[in-house]
Amino acid sequence: MDLLGNLWIGLETALTPINLLYCLVGVFFGTAVGVLPGLGPVATIAMLLPITFGLPPESALIMLAGIYYGAQYGGSTTAILVNLPGESSSVVTALDGYQMARQGKAGRALATAAIGSFIAGTIATFVIIFFAPPLASIALKFGPAEYFSLMVLGLIASIVLARGSLLHALAMIVLGLFLGLVGTDITSGSERYTFDLPKLADGIDFVIVAMGIFGIGEIVANLENESKRELLAKRVTGLMPTREDWRRIIGPIFRGTVLGSILGILPGGGAMLASFGAYSLEKKVSPNSAEFGKGAIEGVAAPESANNAGAQTSFIPMLTLGVPSNPVMALMIGAMIIQGIQPGPSVMTEQPKLFWGLIVSMWVGNLMLLALNLPLIGLWVRMISIPYHLLYPMIVAFCSIGVFSLSNSTFDVYLMAIFGLLGYVFRKIDAEPAPLLLAFVLGPMMEEFLRRTLLLSRGDATVFFTRPISATMLAVAVVLLLIVLLPSIRQKREEAFEEEAG
Repeated sequence: MDLLGNLWIGLETALTPINLLYCLVGVFFGTAVGVLPGLGPVATIAMLLPITFGLPPESALIMLAGIYYGAQYGGSTTAILVNLPGESSSVVTALDGYQMARQGKAGRALATAAIGSFIAGTIATFVIIFFAPPLASIALKFGPAEYFSLMVLGLIASIVLARGSLLHALAMIVLGLFLGLVGTDITSGSERYTFDLPKLADGIDFVIVAMGIFGIGEIVANLENESKRELLAKRVTGLMPTREDWRRIIGPIFRGTVLGSILGILPGGGAMLASFGAYSLEKKVSPNSAEFGKGAIEGVAAPESANNAGAQTSFIPMLTLGVPSNPVMALMIGAMIIQGIQPGPSVMTEQPKLFWGLIVSMWVGNLMLLALNLPLIGLWVRMISIPYHLLYPMIVAFCSIGVFSLSNSTFDVYLMAIFGLLGYVFRKIDAEPAPLLLAFVLGPMMEEFLRRTLLLSRGDATVFFTRPISATMLAVAVVLLLIVLLPSIRQKREEAFEEEAG
């Protein structure tokens, strides 16, 4: 009965005219962001965070969430039509989607992506409805020691699941933790790592870091690698899958949804890992595995279902534990803090309209995306043809205005430019910056929980190993690290990510 009552609260919140409008705005912009290569939901959400200051909390989070899962839809359009994934989670979709387009099946590939995403989004919404409340009730029993250990586990998992070198991922974590320490120490009141710059006394705003590394850094990298886009179909027809198509895609859709729902919850997982994992699984179990890479419709259905399911279930640890599983969830936590809401399990009890309204809005948003995506395919096709060198000045201007509006400071704009340069360097040395943002958000929280634990235990650090839940999470973190350091595991991991990049 409680569940039905909570869903009713969610429906009342999500279906108000203002929240429906912001959900529509979010999914529309999300699709556009996914269609335009080189922008991505992280940079877009970072740019739009200053706008959310004046919005009600429910409307702000519904819009930002719509941008995230809407980008998963949009990314498939460029992957299929141009062989240029608009969003990183659509990299795998391009393998078979583009080949289908070359064979004159672009409409069926786009329809398969949209239908798979909708079914996955619907199922993932119910996963959140049924699994988030019990997880939140367990999390309410967590003390500071458990939260510290959970965050350590989250950071270790993000190292294990990060692309590229383990050493690079570890370095990103350490750098993110150091950046999170900049500013005034709350306990002693002394300034740390500010280099006598008064502007750094309050620390570095995570919007500046995110916008610089993921926005400006991505722009510079894309300008350097801008390639000519071969648009195969300016008019897309035949949008309805055939009966044979339905027979072939229904299994991959459900398998991709299950795998994506599981991987989305993992720290460092999310949509990209889900899409790659689903494609690899389908390639092994499909009776049509010989067609993969040559235009297999299963190669579109599985990853597109998985990335949408992964995008939505990644909200579970953010909503129930206050721990981000990827950079987008880190920004969502930032949006909650901006609204004066403390992320964590108390959100469900103290902010039921926000919690349930956001969950129900995900299904509403997926319905909107299904209705928007295919009829507006002509608009998305025209957007793809816009040269990137014409888009980047507008993006840079919007980033600069957004950062300046945080505190009306030109110093913040210069700081964003420095992080943009860092983001570009990270890409050149093949160091994935996502773990840095996670560590930057979690670092101050970890420090606070560490201090609280030591104060309560009177300086006894063994409390982390004597409390069962805390000890278990630390043990899992150590095992994860040891497993991934084994030569055979490390080699397979590197081969997997090389195959993904290819």
